[in-house]
Amino acid sequence: MTAALLNEAVSRTIAPVRAPHLNRVAAGLLVFCVAALIPTAAAQTRDEPSLAATAAATVKAAAANALATAENLSIFALGLIGVNYRWGGTSPETGLDCSGLVRYVFSQVTGVTLPHSSQAMSRVGSGVSVDDLQPGDLVFFNTRRFAFSHVGIYLGDNRFLHAPSAGREVEIATLDKFYWQKRFNGARRLIGVLPALVPALVAEAIAAPVDAASFPPDP
Repeated sequence: MTAALLNEAVSRTIAPVRAPHLNRVAAGLLVFCVAALIPTAAAQTRDEPSLAATAAATVKAAAANALATAENLSIFALGLIGVNYRWGGTSPETGLDCSGLVRYVFSQVTGVTLPHSSQAMSRVGSGVSVDDLQPGDLVFFNTRRFAFSHVGIYLGDNRFLHAPSAGREVEIATLDKFYWQKRFNGARRLIGVLPALVPALVAEAIAAPVDAASFPPDP
């Protein structure tokens, strides 16, 4: 704002005041106030983040949220070790089957409701190769003589959590076992970017032995 404009604004503002000395005092005060505000406004403009900075911050926050989600997913799943298996089970209190376990974990951690069956889950998300598996991915197996009849949650370090079969409990198994390698159908990723942080928690866990005879049917 130029001095001329300031003077015009001041003259209009104090026109009703008849005492000249009061006019001069008021004009001086107004000029002082405007002059004090100009640097502040400029500073605020300089402090405002650019569009690029805002976008970068948004992406960073989204990535951090994905990391936190994956960590929480795997840690929450580990807390279900020892829950009884139950065909069609959907809660830890009454028991869980393989798809019920996965569905419960995802609903509690992410709020996402997955399909009821492991076959339906195999069509959710995007495919991922064994070499690219990361914590939070879903791993699928043929344990009932048809593809994608069993599902577990990958934890890292070649280990996954699953609800095996009747008479068993939720446990950690390893993909290194021939039983699982022979029946592996593929993996799906439901969460965007996943961390490589959870495997450290799983490394201390001992994978449960595989008893092929006790394995039929699981949804």
